[in-house]
Amino acid sequence: MIFRLDERLLFPDPDLADPDGLLAVGGDLSAERLLLAYQSGIFPWYSDETPILWYSPHERCVIFPAELKVSKSMRQILRSNKFTVTVNQCFEKVIAACSSVERKDQDGTWITDEMMEAYINLHQKGYTHSIEVWNANNLVGGLYGVKTGNVFCGESMFSQMSNASKVALIYLCGMGFDMVDCQMHTPHLESMGARMVSREEYMAMLRKSVL
Repeated sequence: MIFRLDERLLFPDPDLADPDGLLAVGGDLSAERLLLAYQSGIFPWYSDETPILWYSPHERCVIFPAELKVSKSMRQILRSNKFTVTVNQCFEKVIAACSSVERKDQDGTWITDEMMEAYINLHQKGYTHSIEVWNANNLVGGLYGVKTGNVFCGESMFSQMSNASKVALIYLCGMGFDMVDCQMHTPHLESMGARMVSREEYMAMLRKSVL
């Protein structure tokens, strides 16, 4: 059953989500609603052709930083000083790059103008963060996401130079978070130590991180 949200600031029980994780439709992308969503294990994912859709997958892909796998070749790249990394230096450029990057088997982007505006608003309030990867003075990779307690809920990443997004993720995993929520599984993430966890395990970690 898909729930339709109204102006009230609440979500249905995530356990009621459909098999594909779809839980609710409608509502808005106010800072208050977005923060409540992430604190409840819910996130928005939709396109310009649909209303706002809210998901809470029964399983999701996460990285526990202690389990991060960094290959020998990647360690060599990190030691080479080919890249430099900054945090929160150009959030708007990172989210714009994430929205425009072409992705395999994906037509267009799910990062709508409305979503960009909402996450920039959250950034200005101190809740969303970006990691930027530079080669010389060129922004070549990065990621952004929402900090909920000591969990980082990654939203998207981009790479315009080989290994740049890996550098961003490795840097993120060294920032002291208990868990990095990658949301969706990819072979790329799995190769770096990401694994699937149940909603129950995810919510237990999320609750623990905000105590």
